[in-house]
Amino acid sequence: MNATIRKFGYPDSCVKEFDRWVVLLRPQQVTVGALVLACKEPATALSDTSLEAMTELHHAVVQVERALRAAFAYDKINYLMLMMVDPDVHFHVLPRYAKERVFHGQTFSDYAWPGPPDLSRVNQIDASTSHAIRAHLQSFFWRPLPAPD
Repeated sequence: MNATIRKFGYPDSCVKEFDRWVVLLRPQQVTVGALVLACKEPATALSDTSLEAMTELHHAVVQVERALRAAFAYDKINYLMLMMVDPDVHFHVLPRYAKERVFHGQTFSDYAWPGPPDLSRVNQIDASTSHAIRAHLQSFFWRPLPAPD
C-alpha cells in the first residue's frame, strides 16, 4: 500500500478493498460517512492509472454511492481530488447533507452546506464512533459478479 493509503489508517480504516482501489473511512469526518477512495497503483496523476484501475473506479464509485445513500441518505455527494499534501491518486468522498444527521448517539453537521465543503470544520468522533461508522458502511457494500465471457 502506498503512503497515502497508510496515512489514512489502512488497514484499520478500510471499509472496502478492491483489486486496484481501497475505500477508507476518513479520520476527520467533515460530514458523517466521509471517505477516501485511493488507488493502490503507483500513480501520482489520474492519467498515470491503468485502464483496469479506471474501469474498476466506476464499480467502486457505484458501490460507494449506493452504500452512503443507504447508510446515511445523503443529499449530494462531492469528490475532491486535491493531492496537494498526499501525492498518490485519491479522492476525498464527502456526502453532503441539508440537515443534520444523528448516528451512534451523535449529531453530525454539514457546516458548509450548501456551499463547497470546508475541510477545516469537522465533526469530532471517538474511536467507538469511528468503528461504528465503518461497520455500518461495510454492511451496505457489495461486489458485482464479473461479466460472463
